[in-house]
Amino acid sequence: MDNVVAFPEFKQLELNDRDVLHPRIWDFQPQTSELTFGNLYIWRSYYNFEWSVLDECVVLLAHEREGGTFVLPPIGPGNRADVTYRLLAWMRDERGVDVPRISRASQRLVDDIGDDVRFAITETRDHFDYVYLTEHLSQLAGRKYSSKRNHINQFKRYYDFEYLPITPSLVDGCLALAEVWCEQRLCEEDLSLQHELCGIQDMLGNFETLGVDGGAILVQGKVQAFALGELLNELTVVIHIEKANPEFKGIYVKMTQAYSESWEDATIHANLEQDLGEPGLRRAKKSYYPDHLSKKFEITLA
Repeated sequence: MDNVVAFPEFKQLELNDRDVLHPRIWDFQPQTSELTFGNLYIWRSYYNFEWSVLDECVVLLAHEREGGTFVLPPIGPGNRADVTYRLLAWMRDERGVDVPRISRASQRLVDDIGDDVRFAITETRDHFDYVYLTEHLSQLAGRKYSSKRNHINQFKRYYDFEYLPITPSLVDGCLALAEVWCEQRLCEEDLSLQHELCGIQDMLGNFETLGVDGGAILVQGKVQAFALGELLNELTVVIHIEKANPEFKGIYVKMTQAYSESWEDATIHANLEQDLGEPGLRRAKKSYYPDHLSKKFEITLA
C-alpha cells in the first residue's frame, strides 16, 4: 500500500494517514479505547505519535511530556509476541530507553505472549476501560439506576431541550461550549486539559474526514452538552468526549443516556474509556454499573 512507512523508519501521525491506518486498525477489531484513528489523531500533539509498520503490524511510538517514551500494542495479523520483543529490544539498543515498555496493552496481547519468558507483565488499573451494555446506558432501567432517572426527570422538568445528531451547523456551538468548559476548569493551568480542548477542536473541525459521530443537547436553541464517539469494533462504540454546562442540573446524565440511545440498535457495548486513577471519575464511572472492565497492562523485557 502506498505511503506505508517500514520499520525502523517512523513518521509523524497526520490527518492524511487515516487512509493507511484506519483500515488496518479496523481489520484488527481492537478492544481498548486508544486504538482508533480518531483517538490517536486528537492526542497526537500530546504524545507526539509516530507510526511505522513491522511484520504487517502497525506500531505507534509515543513520547510523554515528562520525557518518557513508550509503544502502544502492535496492531495487525503478524506474530505479535515477536513484534513486541523486537520493538522493546530496538528501544533499548537503538533508542537508549532505560526501561522500554509497551503501554495500554490489552488482554489479547497478553494472551498472545502467553508464558513467553522474555517479558514481564504488569496490570495498570488506572487505564482499565469501563465497558457497559449500550442498552443499559440507553434505558437506565431498574432500581440501581433510579438516581440517574431522577436526574433526567429533573432536567426534563425544568428545561426545554432537544437532542440532535451533530451536523456542520452545530459545530460552532459545540466549540463554544468546549471553550467555556475549559475556562471554568482553568485549562491554562493543566496541560492535559489544554490538549483535550485542542483535540476537541481537531475532532469537530475534521468531523467528516475522521469519520466520527456525535450528539448534542440544545436548551433554547443553544448547545449546552455534546458527546463525540466512533465505532471501536463491530459491536462497540467508544465515547471519547462528553462535555456539558453544569449549570443545567441533570444534563450530564441526559447526555450519556441520549447519546447511548442513538447507538443502541447498532452496538452491544459502549466503552467510556478509563478513569486515570481520579477518585471522582472512578466513582462516576462505577455509578453506571459497567458490564466489565477491559484490562490493560504494561509489558517490559524480563
